[in-house]
Formats: sequence, structure tokens, C-alpha cells
Amino acid sequence: MTDTVNVPDIFDRRRRRLVRDRACVRAGGNDFFSRLMVEEILERLDVVKRQFRRALLIGLPARQVAEQLKARGIRVICADSGTLAADALGGVQCDDDRLPFADHSFDLIINIGSLDTVNDLPGALVLMRRILAPDGLMLAALVGAESFPALKSLMMRAEEDRVAAHIHPQIDVRTAGDLVVRAGLALPVADSDSLRLNYSSLERLLADIRDTGGTNIISGRGAPVRRDVYERMRDLFQARSGPDGKFAETVTILYLCAWAAHPDQPKPARRGSGQTSLADTLSDSRKGPRDN
Repeated sequence: MTDTVNVPDIFDRRRRRLVRDRACVRAGGNDFFSRLMVEEILERLDVVKRQFRRALLIGLPARQVAEQLKARGIRVICADSGTLAADALGGVQCDDDRLPFADHSFDLIINIGSLDTVNDLPGALVLMRRILAPDGLMLAALVGAESFPALKSLMMRAEEDRVAAHIHPQIDVRTAGDLVVRAGLALPVADSDSLRLNYSSLERLLADIRDTGGTNIISGRGAPVRRDVYERMRDLFQARSGPDGKFAETVTILYLCAWAAHPDQPKPARRGSGQTSLADTLSDSRKGPRDN
């Protein structure tokens, strides 16, 4: 295991477990954002032309993914930091940066919606690399930076001169990709999907965040949102809604893919050796708004 003794606890580990347990009771990993991540991760797994035998699934949506993998003949172990969540999954209770598994235990690791609230994210990635067998695959999905900008702005306006953090810091796609490389994983790919969502009520937006375990768990966090602040937030929500009564919000989901090193893997091309521009290669993948 990596040395996490000197890593500061940005997130309160105890509160993280409680929040994830509450999210498990509320939605059981079948919340809106988790369903999007599960669908995308499984599509990406389908592209991989090899047979996996032992998989570790981390996160609240592990049950939904486990059903798919077991149908493919893959043995599965589930894990989550929440005690109730781990019990509901019939799995192991552990933090992502304190995985208790032996080296080379799995040839596939899937982490959904959990890495954005890990105290030692570099350590968590190193641990996944260590417990992967050579040429094993790591897939991960998490809510990334630049998510919920409209809600953050609304909260700041509502709190006036007593602004406090209520949504935890998030990681951007470039930093996530750099950390995967630093962890010693091979052939890394990091990309993101920006979703434009329309909400008809503040309650529905906040419920989607709570259902995925996104409640504020920062260590030493301030007091919860006061009732008068919440009422101002509702007023601002209505004032900023469009003619159709919908409030526009943006959520960015990061996807990570990498392999445990193996001598037979292809070597990445030398930087700058490509002959085709990225602009010519990529088509416009922007999605229209989704109603929620």
C-alpha cells in the first residue's frame, strides 16, 4: 500500500462514509449521474477485445455493473467506503486510497463516481495499478471540474457576505490524466463529456447531487445552508429559469482508461510525430440539453 500518513485529509473520511451510505439508501447507485457513467463505461468496455476473469468494482453503482460482468463469466468483487453500501453490495468496506487487496489480484478494475472525493487520489491510482495483473485494465468515471457552475453562482449570491464552500473541489481532465501517468499506468486516456441539463426545480437538482454521494464532505466544513439562504436560493433559481421554467446547469463527467504495464503492449508514439491534426480528426460531440 502507499504511504497515506502524510497526506492531509481534505475530505472527512467518516462523513464520506455516512454520505455514501445515505446515497445508497436513497438511490442504491441507480441515480441519474451514475446511470450515465455506467452506460458509458460498459460501452467502452465492449470495445476492448479481450477476456477478463477477475474484476474489482468500486462505487455505489457496482451492483448494476456486476450484473453485466457476471453475465460475461467474470468473477466480481465489489467495494465502497460506506459500510451500508458495502454490505448492500455484498462486498468490502474500504476507502479508495486504502484498498486491502494483494498485488495482481484483478485483471479489471472499474471505479464509478468515487475518485472525486478521495483524499489521496495519486495513492488511489497507484494502488489500483499495483493490484492489477500485468496488462490489466482500469476504467473510471467521476464528476469533474467545471460542474454545477450555475448552482455555485446561485449559492454565492444567496449567502451574500457569508459565502462558504458547499460543493467540494473537483479535478479537471488534464490533471486527472497527468495523475494516471504519474501512477505508472500505461497507455492512459483521459477525456470528458460536458452535459447541459435543464431542471424544473431546485429540489430536483440537489436531489441528483445527494443521490450520487455529492454532498459536501470537506474537513472542517462550515455550518449547513440556513433556511433563509435556502429560500433565497429558490427565489434566484426561479428568477434565472428560462421562459419554459427550466434552470440550465452544466455537469462535466471525466472518463479515465489505462493499463497495468506489460512487455507486449504497444509503445506510445513519439510526441509530435503525428501527421493529422486533432481538429481534423474530431467531430463535434457536443450534446443538446437534457431535461431532468
